[in-house]
Amino acid sequence: MPKTALITGATSGLGYEFVKLFAKDGYNLVIVSRNKQKMEQIKQSFQNIEIKVIVKDLSEPNAVKEVIEEMDKQEITIDVLVNNAGFGLLGHFDQLDIQEQLNMIQLNVAALTELTYYLLPKMKQKKDGKILNIASTAAFQPGPLMAVYYATKAYVLSFSEALVEELSDSKVMVTTLCPGPTKTNFGSVANVEGTKMFSRAMNAEIVAKQGYNALLNGKRVVVTGGLNKAGTIAAKFLPRSLAAKIAKSIARKE
Repeated sequence: MPKTALITGATSGLGYEFVKLFAKDGYNLVIVSRNKQKMEQIKQSFQNIEIKVIVKDLSEPNAVKEVIEEMDKQEITIDVLVNNAGFGLLGHFDQLDIQEQLNMIQLNVAALTELTYYLLPKMKQKKDGKILNIASTAAFQPGPLMAVYYATKAYVLSFSEALVEELSDSKVMVTTLCPGPTKTNFGSVANVEGTKMFSRAMNAEIVAKQGYNALLNGKRVVVTGGLNKAGTIAAKFLPRSLAAKIAKSIARKE
């Protein structure tokens, strides 16, 4: 019987690349996004597998519970959870819209945490399951001009690595993907196109493939790209104040 993967933020960027990878390997899918039209198009494009479409904006506080209720109603069991949905914003913290920043925390942190909370017990019960959480190289240092975004990704990495240890005596695997700048619509939404950080953005297909392989191989954390790996290693040894200054410098428009 085919396994089923739940992918959030599945209509574009890394999310859509994950859809293609799981579909190629014969997984049935549950895709969650607020964009019904694009999800229906995806469903029509992959008719060799079963795709369930759930239209929800996960930045809304009750959305995750409604997703879980819908899956329970349809008796859908999730074998792989891909917490991909998320967004960022560029600007000084006190000058950005506070509601948008709170929505970012809800999506990047709360929705990811809540989906994991509801699906993890069933994975443990059947002694099989995988979770892929999408963090970022932003997780490794403070990020002036993207303060809340960097903080949310630091949470994702810390939370995920803690779960790895908690689940060490189970068959459930948690992998954290930490990409650097990637060619998706993230750049335009976050308004970071034209900054130094996006001058060498990686291809989304390559990033997703590395994350997918890491998930299947049970890796704990994967950082994509040689320069990104070097940067995360350097961030561990630099004073936090200096790491913050560097992050600030690459967030400025060129």
